[in-house]
Amino acid sequence: MPAVITTLTLNPTIDLASEAEAVRPIHKVRTSNERQDPGGGGVNVSRVVRELGGETRAVILAGGVTGHFLDELLDEAGVPRRTVPIAGRTRISQTVLDRGSGQEYRFVPEGPAVTEAEWGAALSAVAEAEPGWLVASGSLPNGVPEDFYARAIEAARARGLPFVLDTSGPALRAAVERGGIELIKPSQGEFETLAGGPLAEPGALEREAVALARSGRVRLVAVTLGRDGALLASAERSLRLPALDVPVRGAVGAGDSFLAAMTLALVRGSPPEDAFAWGVAAGAAAVSSPGTAHPRRADVVALRDRIREVPAAPAVRERA
Repeated sequence: MPAVITTLTLNPTIDLASEAEAVRPIHKVRTSNERQDPGGGGVNVSRVVRELGGETRAVILAGGVTGHFLDELLDEAGVPRRTVPIAGRTRISQTVLDRGSGQEYRFVPEGPAVTEAEWGAALSAVAEAEPGWLVASGSLPNGVPEDFYARAIEAARARGLPFVLDTSGPALRAAVERGGIELIKPSQGEFETLAGGPLAEPGALEREAVALARSGRVRLVAVTLGRDGALLASAERSLRLPALDVPVRGAVGAGDSFLAAMTLALVRGSPPEDAFAWGVAAGAAAVSSPGTAHPRRADVVALRDRIREVPAAPAVRERA
């Protein structure tokens, strides 16, 4: 049986996306090309894993009438899941593309408060996950302790699941301090916050990422750099790949698409450099498609073929 990628999303969302001729204050902004997607970090990862032919199951916290709507959208997307009910209502996010300027406006509420019993039930769901890998992705809702993902690492380890994490701030720091992480995927800003300051000097980002991998707390560090591509680091070396030249139609869920494709490739036994290239291809496919995390498998494969040869990752010397 193929390994199942279980995803954990504590603060999922219903993503509303639309376009407008112009976004202006006070004026009524009429929109078109509306779509609704199930969203949130782990939810997006599960959707993309499924699109790429992998086995997945999403664990989500959801509540209220909007939680029922999220379940309906996940049914339509064909994503297997385990819903942990909560008293609060699932949040709704909105993205509007201003066609005149090409700018994208994103409105993301903080979401409902979660009780100890509710987040404890999410940890119990992890402890019962199917054999495979665990991907924890997204922000922590109000009421959830900063060390929640560190506790999830313990639950994953007890279950024998390699642990992948995509979060930020104190939650990322607490998890990294705990250690035992297979892969983290911060943005550059998130990684600089983890490192304690800007990493603008040439080679500084590579050195810091490799140092983290050498600490043994994280095996692989993938830092997404937006238009500058992405960085991969292990204890031995680092590698950069440039961003692929694609038309940009929406950035929501691009990082989740990257993480989904890279994790799936690792699950299938690909070496880290090859898995990294699959991540870059999926991220590019996502930004070239409207809506949240909508890369098509054929587009991902075509873009991966454009990365004809992944260059050898250069070794990074220890800092003096």
